[in-house]
Amino acid sequence: MTRQPHDQFAKEYLQELLTSLGNVETSKDVKSEVREIDVWFVPNNSNPSDELELGLLAKMAVTSCLFEPFRNAPSEIEIRSCLLKLYTVHSDLLRQAKREKRSIAEGQLPYLWILTPSCSVRMLNGFSAQLQQSLNWCEGVYFLPEFLKTAIVAINQLPISQDTLWLRVLGKGKTQKQAVEELVKLSEDTEKWDHLLEILASWRKNIEVKDNVNDEERELIMNLSPAYLKQREEWRQEGRQEGSLDGQRLIVVGLLTGRFGALDEELSTIVTPIMELSLTERTDLLLNLSNVSREELLARFGS
Repeated sequence: MTRQPHDQFAKEYLQELLTSLGNVETSKDVKSEVREIDVWFVPNNSNPSDELELGLLAKMAVTSCLFEPFRNAPSEIEIRSCLLKLYTVHSDLLRQAKREKRSIAEGQLPYLWILTPSCSVRMLNGFSAQLQQSLNWCEGVYFLPEFLKTAIVAINQLPISQDTLWLRVLGKGKTQKQAVEELVKLSEDTEKWDHLLEILASWRKNIEVKDNVNDEERELIMNLSPAYLKQREEWRQEGRQEGSLDGQRLIVVGLLTGRFGALDEELSTIVTPIMELSLTERTDLLLNLSNVSREELLARFGS
């Protein structure tokens, strides 16, 4: 999967979370031949309760910073490209300060957070990235040497807690699946996170309608299914998506396709029996499709 679909989702997702803490710009252009910055953040006097809710993400956003999220672990070249963006921004800020005849302190220069689903020991060693647990930074957050003003966040190594939830949603595989399920449960008690669910659901919907969905994208469809199913119910109640049996049938077909690829004749025959389940039974089955084999489904629902 290319970075582009994930980039758009990650930008919208981080913008939604960080807006309560400060000013957020996405796809910000920088001078020279460096490509655009994914997310540029400048803090304001935020509400302490917002900082508490966002946990590790809020701790990262106490200073001006750049967020560069990756769907797949970045290469050495991609990390160096991120560093180049950071130092181009530093140069621009210093030139602007000089023109305005004011000084800019080292602490005012933005930090770079590289968000990656995983990171190898070789890569961490190559960039001399180290944990800083003595400064109360958790496992999975690796800092490059101090003056480089950069850290690599290996999302799959973050401890499982609400403090890290918002970053784990940007992970892959089981890490992302569990985080999405946690977010759905959290949203059941408050409407505050409904827009986040809508962003997740829309991302899944955009992937599902693509031609030639690959294995990684099918896994992503399954990971995002809990958010999609909950958000679909919101859409139905708001009249934004049909709640008819035909619409529900399309959901079942879409989830089976996401799990097994294009449906053959055998799998197509089980759609109607699944539709005959109660809403609770059907939802439970669809949320756990990743744990059910083709053979098990055919044995249960096939003729």
